[in-house]
Amino acid sequence: MLKVVVIGLGTISDMHIKSYVANEQVELYGLCDMNEQRAKEKAATYDVRQVYTDPEDVFASPDVDAVSICTWNKTHADLAVRALRAGKHVLVEKPLAMTVKEAELVAEAARESGNILQVGYVRRFGTNAQVLKSFIDKDRLGDIYYAKASLLRRVGNPGGWFSDKERSGGGPLIDLGVHIIDSCWYLMGRPKVKAITGHVYDHLGNRSHIKNLSFYKAADYDASANSVEDLANALITFENCSSLMVDVSYSLHTKKDQLSMQLFGTKGGAELEPELLLVMEENDTILNVEPQIDQRTFDFNGAFQKQIDAFAEACLTGGPSPAPAEDGLELMKILEGIYQASEQKKTVQL
Repeated sequence: MLKVVVIGLGTISDMHIKSYVANEQVELYGLCDMNEQRAKEKAATYDVRQVYTDPEDVFASPDVDAVSICTWNKTHADLAVRALRAGKHVLVEKPLAMTVKEAELVAEAARESGNILQVGYVRRFGTNAQVLKSFIDKDRLGDIYYAKASLLRRVGNPGGWFSDKERSGGGPLIDLGVHIIDSCWYLMGRPKVKAITGHVYDHLGNRSHIKNLSFYKAADYDASANSVEDLANALITFENCSSLMVDVSYSLHTKKDQLSMQLFGTKGGAELEPELLLVMEENDTILNVEPQIDQRTFDFNGAFQKQIDAFAEACLTGGPSPAPAEDGLELMKILEGIYQASEQKKTVQL
């Protein structure tokens, strides 16, 4: 049995907790949060025996094999490094870090410790992504040379720590963009980034005055506090000359919320979102192919279970990690590069 402690008990932690409970190879050994009352309440709900308020106590325990880190972005790298050095396997929520320098320290700690480090790129584990990857691995799309990804919210700034740049590192780019960038980058074959042109805008703020549209709000939501961007876009060029165009927003004057991901190859193309669709050429004819699967759209619950199952399996068998620190580092180069390109008003070479 893999004994796991979940550190940080905000909203996303419930997905980790439920998935660990459902895995027969895992014992959810403990929960850790600086709010002791919240930790005790969740421990009672899930019948968890150990409650911690200090992560250092978790790392010091010889009974703990692995941890899930579900805290503010600002703490991800530090907690991951400390856990790895203490001999624990680590699943850390995205993003891996707030800077490239921090991500490099995590990658180094993972290499030195020999323990599993997995970054929470949950969209890799969606049925739609896994089915598409199976076609890509069979060379049905050929060489993928271009991808486009958009995740646009009209009104959707969660507030709280999400809108505090000091704790989050940024807004929709580092919160939402990391998911769609990783999905495309992963399916493109994880090419090395070469150059980035990017723009970041903060013209609209959190638009808390808008009425009659509901959206997710963090537990510490404060409409008066916001220091992150409301829109970011970028063109990312890779060493193999493929490219990815991306835009992402918390707040934008658009007709409706939008989610789309498209990939284009020399033999075929695909839409990953809003629904999985393959575009093929056969018999001198273009075919739009709809795979007959249970989930052609992203299933958050199912993907999370697969992610946790894959992490547990890697820990118990010695790996490899399905989303290693090196991937987190490369994604951090992209995220930091977009912010730098916007600030410097020029293309950033990496």
